[in-house]
Amino acid sequence: MKEDKTQPKRVGLFVTCLVDLFRPTVGFAAVKLLEEAGCIVEVPMAQTCCGQPAYNSGDREDAAAIARQTIEAFEEFDYVVAPSGSCAGMLKKHYPSLLKGTSYEARAEAFSGRVHELVSFLVDVLGVRQVPARHEGSVTYHDSCSGLRELGIQQQPRALLSSVEGLELKEMQNSDVCCGFGGTFCVKYPDISNKIVEEKTASIEAAGAGTLLAGDLGCLMNMAGKLHRQGSRVEVRHVAEVLAGMTDKPAIGGGGR
Repeated sequence: MKEDKTQPKRVGLFVTCLVDLFRPTVGFAAVKLLEEAGCIVEVPMAQTCCGQPAYNSGDREDAAAIARQTIEAFEEFDYVVAPSGSCAGMLKKHYPSLLKGTSYEARAEAFSGRVHELVSFLVDVLGVRQVPARHEGSVTYHDSCSGLRELGIQQQPRALLSSVEGLELKEMQNSDVCCGFGGTFCVKYPDISNKIVEEKTASIEAAGAGTLLAGDLGCLMNMAGKLHRQGSRVEVRHVAEVLAGMTDKPAIGGGGR
């Protein structure tokens, strides 16, 4: 259901650890896109990690503690938006089950209903159909696992990219196949992870696009690192940076040499 744009909505931006520490430009791009769509955006200072590393490693106690803190930090907002399908999936899909049977169960369910990934929120909730951005050149898009499989994000970024002046989308083969990052997976199984990302970068190069885009910084950093080591000239950026027209900063991993 599309949101009534006549009343500005208060959005709490869940920045994510990787954006905060490695690519703040993505956070600024998210704010720009949300404000252009008529939202009032705030960034709660009490936010930390979403708890996914602990959760995926079996540390449910610490993950639950992080979930409770996050819910408290964002409870006052109409919506909680994250520029990451992975983190948004953790907040939306796993917090309710993590806190089921506790005093936070009802609060976790209510919180879950307000959580959205950035591009999905713009398209599916706010009804945004175009952005006033320009990007000269061709791009290809990687569908990150969590965003695609947990949140159904696939056509939304492509719909907005189609409105960017000068941009040509060149679809890669197997765009929905994992990049090999998988959070702690790449640390636990480096050889398997490396093989997966090698196959992914082969698909990226075969697409013939000048820029690789995706909605998850973890995936982007993994693919950018491999492309860099292979000597590729493909630039790597978060989709929000292109949609917001904020591509004046160097690409992730120093692409475009």
